[in-house]
Amino acid sequence: MAHINRRTVLRLTGGSAIAAKTGGIAAILASGRAPAFAQAATVHWLRWADFVPASDVLLKGEITAECQKALGIKLTVETINANDIQARVTSSIQSGAGADIVNLLNNWAHLYVESLAEVDDVADELGKAQGGFYDSAKQAAHDGKRWLAVPYNTVGVQIAYRKSWFDEIGYTKFPQTWDEYRDAGKKLKAKGRPIGQTLGHTFGDAPNFAYPFMWSFGGKEVEADGKTVVLNSKETVESVKYMVGFWKDAHDEGGLAWDDSNNNRAFLSGTICATNNGASIYIESLRKPDAYQTETGKPLKTDIQHAPLPAGPAGQFSYHGAFSNALMRYSKNQKAAKEFMRWMSSKPIFEKWFVSQKGFASGPTTDWEKHPLWNEDPVMQPFRSAVRTGRLMGYAGPPSRKAAEVLSKYIIVDMYAKAVQGMPAEDAARWAHNEIVKAYV
Repeated sequence: MAHINRRTVLRLTGGSAIAAKTGGIAAILASGRAPAFAQAATVHWLRWADFVPASDVLLKGEITAECQKALGIKLTVETINANDIQARVTSSIQSGAGADIVNLLNNWAHLYVESLAEVDDVADELGKAQGGFYDSAKQAAHDGKRWLAVPYNTVGVQIAYRKSWFDEIGYTKFPQTWDEYRDAGKKLKAKGRPIGQTLGHTFGDAPNFAYPFMWSFGGKEVEADGKTVVLNSKETVESVKYMVGFWKDAHDEGGLAWDDSNNNRAFLSGTICATNNGASIYIESLRKPDAYQTETGKPLKTDIQHAPLPAGPAGQFSYHGAFSNALMRYSKNQKAAKEFMRWMSSKPIFEKWFVSQKGFASGPTTDWEKHPLWNEDPVMQPFRSAVRTGRLMGYAGPPSRKAAEVLSKYIIVDMYAKAVQGMPAEDAARWAHNEIVKAYV
């Protein structure tokens, strides 16, 4: 092989390409020039349609233009309903064509292990640079051997509630236990102000409620070995029995058919007193203070507070939404896609998106708890470090394709929904146990 000296390499490839290779995204940003490999490259990023519309506007406008300028990459940001993402991914894998990067929710990355490209270098760089990943963010995107995707953000989940309504019935402090919450909900439902909750097949609000509810009674899917299915336990059955009474006493019973947007609309219209949700309800009330008002004519935003899910006999638990960017193996633009992922998650760029979220989403790493945004609004404080308390679906076992399959089939959610609709609690738990066994075979 003919000897090629450093000057020749620089002349042929361009200094910024070497910067990209040796210095990563920091060197690219410092040079002010797009890496040579990325010239004329295109990257297609598929995401959910955000509950904070301003963030989608930012991505499709300013961020897309800046990406072209900084990296020489023509970025296409496509947004669809989150409940449609899994079907799109499956279709793309089967056809071998589709988005280069898919923003996956929950632990979905574990479903597509063989179809995801290597991203260990990108994920490791991000974690080291920004204070380390939250446990649930890592578990959602790492299978114990390699990174399946790069953690992108977390969405904290809390109960949004009407403070004045809870004050009226004597709960000046938000209920700390399920018994207290049930009592408050029963009193408010009698006033035409029930709790709003979904037990439907929808990506966020249903599992974010059902799994922690089960854990709080001591129920779990599998043992720590990730093999022994133990759902059909006394603790799980007790949680199902409790849910049946709780639902009838305190909930809007039409919630069985809701998706992740129905409860937002119900809360903003004043028909429910509380709902387990991200901060999107409050943020929307800030965005349109004249459109959303209380029955006394005050801006609704002044009457919204947030609190964690109550505690059960076994403790207090939560699950917060984990989002990660997966690079698809069929992509013909993998090198450019990885450089985009580095750039998008770098602090200067991610911060623009983070600020546009107003606290609805935070980073997947601990550094973002330190951002001054959290000091601007005390109503948002419960979301600042909420993810530190979260578990991931599949507990007590490790993250796995099996746990992701159980989640995607809504088995835990359906266990409660079937009981609420009349199936005996013991039968509902037995049905769910048998379905999980099929997934774990």
